[in-house]
Amino acid sequence: MLRQTRRIAVATTVALWTSMLIPAHAVEKIDAAKLMAFSRVDKRVENFRNMDQVFPVETIRRSEEPYQFKEAIRELDFSFDFGDESQTLDEFLDKTVTTSLLVLKDDAIVYEQYFHDYDRESRATSMSVAKSFTSALIGIALEEGHIESIDDSVGRYLPELKNSGYADVPIEHVLQMSSGIDFSEAYDKVSDATLMMYKLAAGGSVVEYAAALESREPSGKVFNYASIDTTILGMILERTTGKNPAQYMEEKIWQKIGMESDATWGTDNHGNLLMFAYLNVTTRDYAKFGRLYLEDGVWNGEQIVPAEWVQQSRTVKRDFLKLKGFYGPEWDVGYKNQWWIPEGEEGEFTGIGIWGQYVYVNPARNLVIVKTSVDPLFDDRDLETIAAFRAIGQHLDSDNAE
Repeated sequence: MLRQTRRIAVATTVALWTSMLIPAHAVEKIDAAKLMAFSRVDKRVENFRNMDQVFPVETIRRSEEPYQFKEAIRELDFSFDFGDESQTLDEFLDKTVTTSLLVLKDDAIVYEQYFHDYDRESRATSMSVAKSFTSALIGIALEEGHIESIDDSVGRYLPELKNSGYADVPIEHVLQMSSGIDFSEAYDKVSDATLMMYKLAAGGSVVEYAAALESREPSGKVFNYASIDTTILGMILERTTGKNPAQYMEEKIWQKIGMESDATWGTDNHGNLLMFAYLNVTTRDYAKFGRLYLEDGVWNGEQIVPAEWVQQSRTVKRDFLKLKGFYGPEWDVGYKNQWWIPEGEEGEFTGIGIWGQYVYVNPARNLVIVKTSVDPLFDDRDLETIAAFRAIGQHLDSDNAE
């Protein structure tokens, strides 16, 4: 259901795991032909775990002290209802072309399965789940004083954007996808998101692209999902910390929470990270990021992401960000700090990426679920997927109660 307006609208993108080095086949420049053919039905499964064959990448090195989850594996043999349909979990995973599903319950892996030749060492691409990682870095940069306030304007930190539509926009509005920038994100040949990717394929700079954008409307008033907003957050991170955001994430998150595998993050041909997507991570390491947010930013006693930032990121207060009915009459998922927040009593929040990527966190049930997919009908299945995650949590809690 998440309509095309919030999507990276291109036939784009594309990670074989290794322990410490970029694979030998990683490209030095964007492979334009592969980028344009990225979403071919017969290539998606392979492409989504081999993104370094499409984009040049920055490597985020695994932790020197990898954390290993406890395991309490059990079967998830149940059915759940969505709309007029009842289906088993296995049927749901099959129809959504799931490549991995990991369920972390009460701090132990209770379910972990891989499909379509993916395995524990496969780096699955994040698509827009990368935005949630970017948000964590913004929270850390605030806590460390690199960014003084999210009330500050973009132009304060990026004076080169003084003539762009971003100049006077508060960072907070960029975080909430309410920058007012004139940018369309849709699956058609003339959307701004598609044109941006064409320019990147031709060797253009994502930073220069962002600098040329103008305003459509005042910021802080209207939700308009625009991946280019997350590029601005990356530019601010690099300017204020003095570090490439991939390096900053390696130091502040990857090394500290025991990530067991290297990750990679796609760039343009000029070395600018594509902060809105193309972060490539193993399923277990995605689950560690979810666990970090489940624990209010604490990892084994150390505060990694500020607790206040995590709490703010899962609470929607402004009505225009609650998005009730925004993507259809049943839509009830709001947006805050590059996370999606379903309406309900359990405090759920989730990163979501196109073609069915999720890092879902449910504090009330002490639950984290990671799902990677190549679902061709992803645009109509976000609510169904959240229903599946809720059913998993209910099933596990009912089992525990018996």
